[in-house]
Amino acid sequence: MESLPLWAQGPFELIVHAEEHFRSGKDFDRRMALILFDNAIEVAITTYLSLHPSQRGGQEYKKQDCERWLQNYHSKLDFLDEELKRRGFKWKVQRADIIWAHDCRNEQYHGGRKGVPEWRVLELVREAALWIFGLLYDVPDAADLLEKEMQLRQPPQRDPRYDAAIDEAFDLVQISDGEQVYEYKASEVLFAVDYTAYQELGMQLCNSNQEGEKGDINA
Repeated sequence: MESLPLWAQGPFELIVHAEEHFRSGKDFDRRMALILFDNAIEVAITTYLSLHPSQRGGQEYKKQDCERWLQNYHSKLDFLDEELKRRGFKWKVQRADIIWAHDCRNEQYHGGRKGVPEWRVLELVREAALWIFGLLYDVPDAADLLEKEMQLRQPPQRDPRYDAAIDEAFDLVQISDGEQVYEYKASEVLFAVDYTAYQELGMQLCNSNQEGEKGDINA
């Protein structure tokens, strides 16, 4: 996200938050993903129209036009339609499909039918959010940027090879609360306290073990 200008980070953060729910796939998360991707579309347009011309490549719009476009969701899509024509582009995700996804989102907020959104709806609104964000903020690889951001947010994972090597090299760690003594594997403690040290030590021990095995074979 550091590669984005500051004014683009807010709209992108909504997409990232939506993606987290999208990838979870549970019923609640699918509802949240639909709402957040839809919100990301609206926020991306609203933020863009609120920028100073210097923050959007020098492009200027009349004040009365901006006020008209910012009135509601559909008027924001009116802006997008005019912007695409100005740039000579076509709708990558059809406007009618975006409106359909928006109507499905409204059912989650206001409607009486609050079922779990279909995957095709989620995939459509996700594609639309990424496309509109990339178009307005000049990010040609918005999907790749999202993937990189998601990888950065993945929680650290334990490596069974490192666990085995560390636990073989070190005794159990004893921790006392004054009344009772608790025993933990060395790999557990190191992973929880210092993930970098866990990786470095685990890799070092694994490499040493491999070199030792080679020496045994050569002998």
